[in-house]
Amino acid sequence: MKYMLLIYSNPESWAGLSAEQREALGRSHEELSRELTEQGLLVSSAGLADPITTRTVSVRDDIPTTTDGPYAEAKEHLAGFYLVECENIDQAIDYAARMPDAKYVAVEVRPVMDSSGLEM
Repeated sequence: MKYMLLIYSNPESWAGLSAEQREALGRSHEELSRELTEQGLLVSSAGLADPITTRTVSVRDDIPTTTDGPYAEAKEHLAGFYLVECENIDQAIDYAARMPDAKYVAVEVRPVMDSSGLEM
């Protein structure tokens, strides 16, 4: 089963980190990525650009509208993700808990539906 591990951040938590903490966070992600790759569990992972670069698109009456910024008005923003293949949600939660970001804001674990959509 595939699980999306969604990493959340906010400007205050990032600004509150020292240079050493930021470097340690990066090293932790490198180590976890390497481990997941070696175990054959990592499908994909990436960090996301600053939310200021976000564009939100909606279509109403067949007319597309684009606005700057993320859709949700919240402090937290999606900062990155890991797509992993795990035996069960508990294994995915264990990996999410090892992410350094979980100490500062949160990591969401969400099952990825296959084409049948039976996971709902």
